[in-house]
Amino acid sequence: YAVRGHHTGANTPTGGTMKRLLTALFLLIAPAFATAAEPPEIGAAAPAFSLPDQAGKTHALADYAGRWLVLYFYPKDDTPGCTTEACNFRDDIARIRKLGAEVVGVSVDDVASHAAFAKKHSLPFPLLADEGGAVAASYGSLRDLMVMKMAKRVTFIIDPKGRVAQRYLDVDPKAHAAEVVADLERLQKAGS
Repeated sequence: YAVRGHHTGANTPTGGTMKRLLTALFLLIAPAFATAAEPPEIGAAAPAFSLPDQAGKTHALADYAGRWLVLYFYPKDDTPGCTTEACNFRDDIARIRKLGAEVVGVSVDDVASHAAFAKKHSLPFPLLADEGGAVAASYGSLRDLMVMKMAKRVTFIIDPKGRVAQRYLDVDPKAHAAEVVADLERLQKAGS
């Protein structure tokens, strides 16, 4: 018989049972971490968007018709990787604009957060506030962590006709701006 207050362990899961329980729990919650949609393929029409920037001005995909657009999604304002990526785009903005392209950043942070981030690092391009995550989701770039949403670090080069010309699903923030410049040069040579 069991001594009062002493647990016999009869109702305690064994190591194998605990592992199965944890696996089952993971399988139940894993879909919540999935991306809402697949990123658009190269050659596909870029999903439309209309979002406010750090100054509250609305930007839409249609505003960039006839020009190249570098649309980059990033997780969070003023974090190390996101700051590196944004500052590298800032430092290469003259080269990018010389190629007839514009840079636009998107995250789920709000307008005020974007304004502080852009001011602190002198970012000369729009940062769009996708607070609900709908645009990030349409580009296959939304990470829904149940308690919070954030954009994945992905980039799309959109051609003057509004089609995805290049996509980057695995971005190194340190080398990315230079990679985008090289690809813009290559894409424009291939099109001429």
